[in-house]
Amino acid sequence: MTPGTASLAAVSDALWGLAFGMPLILAAVVAVTGAAAGGSGRKIRDGLTRWSWVAAVPAGALAVLGDTGERSIPWMLFGTTLQLDEIGRPLAALAAVVYGLALAFVPHGPDGRPALLTSLMLLCFAANLGVFLAADTVTFYLCFTVMSFAGAALVIHGRSASALRAGRIYLVMTVLGEGAVLAAVLLTVRAGGVMLADAGAAVAGAPERDLIIGLLIAGFGVKAGTVPLHVWLPLAHPAAPTPASAVLSGVMLKAGLVGWIRFLPLGEGEGEPVWGAILLALALIGGFAAVPVGVLQDHPKVILAYSSISQMGALAALIGVALLVPELAEACVAAAVVYAVHHGCAKAALFLGVQVWELERWPCWFVSAALTVAALSLIGMPLTSGYFAKYGAKEAVGDAGISWAAGLPVADVLPWIGVGSTLLIARFAWVLRRRERQRQATPVLRGLAWVALAVAAVWPVSRLADGWSPPLSVPEWFSASSWWDQSWPLLLGLAAALIVGRLAETVRGRRSRILHPRGDIVPPGDVLAIEERLVRAAGLRLGAAVRTADRGGRAVRAAALRVPSPLPFVERAQLRLGTWAMSGAALLLTLTAIVIWLAISGGSA
Repeated sequence: MTPGTASLAAVSDALWGLAFGMPLILAAVVAVTGAAAGGSGRKIRDGLTRWSWVAAVPAGALAVLGDTGERSIPWMLFGTTLQLDEIGRPLAALAAVVYGLALAFVPHGPDGRPALLTSLMLLCFAANLGVFLAADTVTFYLCFTVMSFAGAALVIHGRSASALRAGRIYLVMTVLGEGAVLAAVLLTVRAGGVMLADAGAAVAGAPERDLIIGLLIAGFGVKAGTVPLHVWLPLAHPAAPTPASAVLSGVMLKAGLVGWIRFLPLGEGEGEPVWGAILLALALIGGFAAVPVGVLQDHPKVILAYSSISQMGALAALIGVALLVPELAEACVAAAVVYAVHHGCAKAALFLGVQVWELERWPCWFVSAALTVAALSLIGMPLTSGYFAKYGAKEAVGDAGISWAAGLPVADVLPWIGVGSTLLIARFAWVLRRRERQRQATPVLRGLAWVALAVAAVWPVSRLADGWSPPLSVPEWFSASSWWDQSWPLLLGLAAALIVGRLAETVRGRRSRILHPRGDIVPPGDVLAIEERLVRAAGLRLGAAVRTADRGGRAVRAAALRVPSPLPFVERAQLRLGTWAMSGAALLLTLTAIVIWLAISGGSA
């Protein structure tokens, strides 16, 4: 090994240690100084909170400069192994950028207790990074679990009634998802998939293949916001602080996608036509059903949550096609990773833009311009990151058809999700414009970083897509046909937004109190709200039945009390049997009966 190579290896090793160690150490120090009494402790805590975004820098440097070799820690767990592969590297870079910028937004937010929020986000960051870079199943599951349950603390940080309710629902869904994932991981390991590189083949050859695939789709579907497991998303986002919403939607949702990519048998054998069709159906239902529900919301973060559900539907559709057609699996996985990076940047910029709009001193036109670029990127306009991501997704699915829709090509359906995205973003812009602004001091560096995330994401996403070509198809920067293919969903969506916006306001003005007397026509959580109403109605009926049974029971008890009790007679009999005379007589009668029985039985024999 040459001195130059040795020095590079030493730098890479140091980056690995700092990428995970620095967020965890800083989180612990912030927690300790926050608990310390005195002004010095508070000053240290506030300074660390203000500069906590630095903890994401080593992870970003690792994603750019780190080598692809494995890093093993034999003494940790059952042997921890980490690796920067072609899937984990871009997602690790996404995590570093989004978490770093979100941490910079925490000290100036309106949510209170910034030190606690910073510590929780640093813990989530380290675990989220571990999910992306884990090379063995045990490390993956540990990081996935820590990230999921630490995310619950982000949701309930505000401690309001809505936050506590959202946290309870988040925890219920997380426990259900974690149980499914744990069962699937155990079965995968038993089949020989200890390392993630072997997991897909192990699942394909396992006797419980169908059970494992079903558990994986459901377990990771909770985190990915797949319908009908999405109900926690629209409740968590308005309750969580805005920086937490940015990482929840921008990065944490991608953990479910990575779980599918790592564990599902993509590209194995002849494919999974049944499970692929099921996942594709759920993906497309989520991609389209989230649109009308989101359009009827009044909170910008709830609208963005439904937009995430719709966009994750497009990502899940790519995994469904990869399950259906093994020959397309490599291209679909590449398109899914590029799409995930694009969506994470655009959605984080939009969520953080809500705080910028409401609290910052930047001019309205400046904030509006940055938000417009991020919104157009989410929709997929030319010269944005969405232009490359959505073009690649459409080309990756090839000629795959939807079996339950008369073979309709998936490539013809995906652009219509862009129409829905336009409707949701138009509604988001309308709702955000009507919210009052509170002008506060704005850190210039942080504001410029937010603008860069909103505007400049096209360059890294295009480079990522180019690096994956082939099998990923990449559009030309200036192509009339490609521009039209990516622009017509926006134009159609804007036309529909004018009609739907007017219709929505009309319906709102005349909405019946039977539907939802104190809120949205379709409340956040949609299916969950209906289920809660059914449960409440069932509870009322059950309570009425219990009260009726209780009244009947009281009447029976009253009637029973009027019947003479045999207890006095029993007590007198017990007292008489307790005397020597009565006891002897009872014994004599018993012996006589035994002798008579023996005589009769002997005679009959």
